[in-house]
Amino acid sequence: MSRTVVFVIVAVVAVCVLAVAAALIWRAWKRWRRVQRLNKRDDDQVRYAFIINPSKPQAARSRLHIEEFCKDHNITDIEFIETTLERDGRVCALEALEHGADVLVAVGGDGTVRTVASAVSGTGHTLAIIPIGTGNLFARNMGIPVDDINAALAIATSHGSRMVDMGRMALLDKPGEDHAHAFLIIAGIGFDADMISDTSPELKKSISWLAYFSGGMKHLFAPKYRGAITITSADGSSHTVGDVHFRTFMAGNCGQIPVFSLMPDASFDDGLLDFEIIDTSGGILGWMNLFGDVMHQTITGKAQQSPLSTNSTMDQIQGVKAEIKLENPALAQVDGDMLGSTSHIRFSVEPKSLRVRVPAKEEIEQYQ
Repeated sequence: MSRTVVFVIVAVVAVCVLAVAAALIWRAWKRWRRVQRLNKRDDDQVRYAFIINPSKPQAARSRLHIEEFCKDHNITDIEFIETTLERDGRVCALEALEHGADVLVAVGGDGTVRTVASAVSGTGHTLAIIPIGTGNLFARNMGIPVDDINAALAIATSHGSRMVDMGRMALLDKPGEDHAHAFLIIAGIGFDADMISDTSPELKKSISWLAYFSGGMKHLFAPKYRGAITITSADGSSHTVGDVHFRTFMAGNCGQIPVFSLMPDASFDDGLLDFEIIDTSGGILGWMNLFGDVMHQTITGKAQQSPLSTNSTMDQIQGVKAEIKLENPALAQVDGDMLGSTSHIRFSVEPKSLRVRVPAKEEIEQYQ
């Protein structure tokens, strides 16, 4: 090998190393600037309750980080409450409210956030989020950094909040339940719940939201669901359609998930839910068409099907309430948490009932 070739190889390697180093330095500098900017906001010297999901791999490390952050910022009126299988975020949040908490900080994934929010909604108290879950979809929609705990803590412990809607799913054929289940992103019955139910938790930890594709493959050719659907519009009028066949029915408060837009028109503060009725026919061709529909509205940002679609439907309707009566029970889910099977469901919305700590509006795009 000639000296010239060796020199070229060394030069290329050196350039690559410098490029990687520059990228890492740039990223570290941006994170530092982000925290510095957030720390200029007025800190809240109020009582904080940090509700932690200890099952998350980084939970213990996150708690130590939170304790150090609070110590460095002279935040002393704090409490830590850990969730358990018997005591979810809602129960822990109600306990924190009894203890006098002003700001309830959900430290976990979307499940922890939604259950804490379920108790906070309508109380006038504030929800803050330290995202340490897999998807952290609601945090992403709120512009809260999902990979920078210092920035998330700076947002959680300083002034700056936004009023958002809370969705509720009530299982009307389970009279023993004492409350409707909260959701902040998407709740649904049918294929989406089947997919979530059959997704391996271990695979989800390994490849994040991509694991859901493996769960979905098991139900591509399952029987459709059938029932009557009644949707109530914002003006109070109701419309019922009987004998509807569908793969899945979803109610969305936020329509954005990683990579895809399931409900482009969904807004978390418009006082409405976006209902989506999805169906396919023709076997695998229908599912391919449906994927094309999702890609089409993701690219265009409009709630409409691809003009090339022939074997799929995505009916999207906005309203304040929907009630479904099924011929046969279907699995139900809220923000990825399973609720079991049901045949009579009601979706509703609580407009701007939840106060959430968020970045300033001009900062949100920088943190996503």
